[in-house]
Amino acid sequence: MTELRLNAITRDWVIIATERAKRPHQFAKPHTETVRIPSYSPTCPFCAGNEDFTELESYRLNDNRGWRVRAVYNKYPALFPVGEAIRKVAGINRSLSGVGFHEVIIEHPRHDLTTALMEIEDVANIIRVYRQRYAEIRHDPRIATIIIFKNHGQSAGTSLEHPHSQLAATPVVPYQLRIRLQEAIRYFDDTGECIFCRTIKDELASRERIIAESEHFVAFIPYAALSPFHTWIFPRRHTSCFDDITDTEIEDLAKMLKTVLAKLYYGLNNPDYNYTIRSIPTAEERTDYFHWYIALIPRTNLTAGFELGSGMYINTALPEESASFLRSVEIPANG
Repeated sequence: MTELRLNAITRDWVIIATERAKRPHQFAKPHTETVRIPSYSPTCPFCAGNEDFTELESYRLNDNRGWRVRAVYNKYPALFPVGEAIRKVAGINRSLSGVGFHEVIIEHPRHDLTTALMEIEDVANIIRVYRQRYAEIRHDPRIATIIIFKNHGQSAGTSLEHPHSQLAATPVVPYQLRIRLQEAIRYFDDTGECIFCRTIKDELASRERIIAESEHFVAFIPYAALSPFHTWIFPRRHTSCFDDITDTEIEDLAKMLKTVLAKLYYGLNNPDYNYTIRSIPTAEERTDYFHWYIALIPRTNLTAGFELGSGMYINTALPEESASFLRSVEIPANG
């Protein structure tokens, strides 16, 4: 029988459609004729050697081979780092000037790589740049929230195939994040514990939905996953702000993120996906109730009328089966 599950962190009711549920392997991206991607494209603004094609560079991580990761201003930014955050009121209408930051993180000099196939040190370099940009921007008094995200594949919203992710810093706290903060505060007031820490404890105890675990991180599919293979990566250490991540944790997270993405790559044939780093608003840094984490959403199905009309989700994959499937995916030694 169909079951409704409550996601305790997001407060979403999710319909686990067991009657419509597919077997995990059925979510794999259809195999198509492979088109070889070159390691360098003369028209790609993100390739090594084409640095003049990009906007102003905000940060560069180098080694003895040259740059490994670059952060540049987005050519078509949603927000601009110039001016003040000015509010306007007209009756019931409210507006705010579009002040903020919108940067592109160019993840590797090569054009043909994807995170799942990078070396662990390359993934660690990406996370190091995430931390550097986050730590610098969060001190801007105009900024309320910083969102780091990656779009991989056409259905996930990417427009360039060169490996890259983005950072957007906004002068407001988005409603979705505010609701999650309020729920986290409510849970802490009721129980005296962090709901994220409790979630890790419960998931490790049941082990039904664990994908992978390491010294510092746990990757799992939530009990009420909003969509097939929806995955969370939580730090074991209670920490609210992403830029509190240590050098040791960066190395560990790089291995964990690569592992999860490689399991999706080999298990579901390189699906399109989005991931985002969810962190506390910049006005706060250390709290007892909030825990930063990574949310990873493979694009295996489409949002349709029911979801749009109700705000609820229908998940046609059993979280326990999805996690079991990913645990069983073997990553090649050179993968």
